[in-house]
Amino acid sequence: MLSARRISKRYRAVQALDGVSLDLPSGEVVALVGDNGAGKSTLVKVISGVVTPDDGEITQDGEPIRVTTPHEAQRRGIATVHQDLALCENLDVVANLFLGDERRRWSLLSHIRMERTARDLLGSLDVRIRDIRVPVAMLSGGQRQSVAIARALVGEPKVVILDEPTAALGVEQTAQVLDLIRRLRDRGLAVLVISHNLADVRAVSDRIVVLRLGRNSGDFRTAESTPAAVVAAITGSTAEEAQP
Repeated sequence: MLSARRISKRYRAVQALDGVSLDLPSGEVVALVGDNGAGKSTLVKVISGVVTPDDGEITQDGEPIRVTTPHEAQRRGIATVHQDLALCENLDVVANLFLGDERRRWSLLSHIRMERTARDLLGSLDVRIRDIRVPVAMLSGGQRQSVAIARALVGEPKVVILDEPTAALGVEQTAQVLDLIRRLRDRGLAVLVISHNLADVRAVSDRIVVLRLGRNSGDFRTAESTPAAVVAAITGSTAEEAQP
């Protein structure tokens, strides 16, 4: 679905990315892991159109594309759910789902149409929210994360990028979000998950891509890899040294 090839980005004396490559196939969850400063955030910003790379190319369905703005990324079906979620807590679930993309009939907002679409979308993702007309501020952390992910699907994207989707969530809420990520995969989407939690990564991903110091350090099939091998790729040590 989407490939980044030989992506490089320098900020003055800092080489944030140095020839990084990443493949995001349809119907697969790819986890992007690495220590702080590994280049994960910069790579995500390149793919989502926030940052223009100095070198390299991005292809979609095998065709080279230019993603120079977040709007262009959205137009090409690349949706990003940032760690801060960017929800308006004083607005209800329906208003947040369609914020900036409101459905209208003539010049008036079509509240009934938006509410019906919101219920159908949340239902298809098995997201349980008792009242979608309550302010988002009244929802749990897991429910807010689910609303942010559902909002990314309103534009029917092909690629969904999730930045630390389980950060600061409890055990039950984390399980709900991980189940939601699996549902995105089952819908045939290409899903990129950025996370520091290797337990969550192993629970939900098909592949694990490791960055270290702005370069590719490993690419593992999750089912065929060991935690020690992934940690070794993150730290630059051997698998034996990474054993607890």
